[in-house]
Amino acid sequence: MNGDPNNTQLKTLLSDTLEGHRMTVDEATSLLKLNDRRIFDVCDAADELRERKVGDTVTYVRNQNVHVTNICKNLCRFCAFGRPDSSPQAYLRSEEQIREGIRLAKERNVTEICLLSGVNPDFDARRYAQIIGWVHDEFPGVDIHTMSPDEIRHCADKSGISTKEVIQMMIDAGLGTLQGTGAEILVDEVRDVICPVKVKTAEWSRIIREAHSLGLKSTSTIMYGSVESERDRAEHLNVLRGIQDETHGFTELVPLPYLHTNTELYEKGLAPAGATGRNDLLFCAVSRLFLDNIDNIQVSWGKLGKKFSQMLLLSGANDLGGTMFTDEVTQDAGGNEADYLSPAEMERLTVDIGRKLRQRTTDYRLL
Repeated sequence: MNGDPNNTQLKTLLSDTLEGHRMTVDEATSLLKLNDRRIFDVCDAADELRERKVGDTVTYVRNQNVHVTNICKNLCRFCAFGRPDSSPQAYLRSEEQIREGIRLAKERNVTEICLLSGVNPDFDARRYAQIIGWVHDEFPGVDIHTMSPDEIRHCADKSGISTKEVIQMMIDAGLGTLQGTGAEILVDEVRDVICPVKVKTAEWSRIIREAHSLGLKSTSTIMYGSVESERDRAEHLNVLRGIQDETHGFTELVPLPYLHTNTELYEKGLAPAGATGRNDLLFCAVSRLFLDNIDNIQVSWGKLGKKFSQMLLLSGANDLGGTMFTDEVTQDAGGNEADYLSPAEMERLTVDIGRKLRQRTTDYRLL
């Protein structure tokens, strides 16, 4: 299907997809371009498919972010978090500060600690493993969720070893699950504009496959709403679906709308002021319909806000992510609700739309 589908074509596509048709990139692109009331037909189909696949349970993980450093070699144009080490705003947390954050997380009874960091040019594989080890020392049994393919590549280059050796080294140190971040848009022409220093699409995909082959589960992510086209978003989903066909290693898709505040892309006029509400609804819904092999679609409540997050739960999403407690990455880019979402408030939003809330582990086992 090319271009704007007529009403009959749209109904046929949605009906066929609900009956098992594997949506093509062209078809997904056409849906992502819709800009009239038919958006709600797509959302309704996605919500029906969500109900069939995962039922009426909305899940969340009790987690805490522990920020290590905002010093980053990449300084991507879409990012307001990273700083060069010469910046007055640059920080590198000490071992005691990191351990203090871990102890606080333990007091809060989280099941996942998410280590967040810029790609610090001074960090090698041994340094990453050491930090993971601190978490393991302070809080045995917690899932340590950290590192992206880009960080793994950097560690391999810095330490003179293979990416596979880096991954195994992190597993041995206590790494539980991998962050499928650094993906942004898995189309190299877009990456050349928004994150030119990061690994290319093929390398990102290779490292993710490598991690999955070693038994690690990972998230998958996308950052949409900057300079990419609807076709680019669909191509990105197709890359993820292809990897999942081979490895079955992705636990979920985490769609991340681009936040424009304080970013070079926006300040230089290269990107619009982020994704629109139409983009958010359609991308969530199309992701559910396209990704027939990924069960869980997460809502980034810190970027979307609580009220709009509830609408995405009616458009194919089934997971509210984490309690988080702190998210400096989103806050630096203007996300004004990116601090803490209590399970009580999650339940209020969930019950309000006739769903039930359940706590999960990082790998989606219900607690």
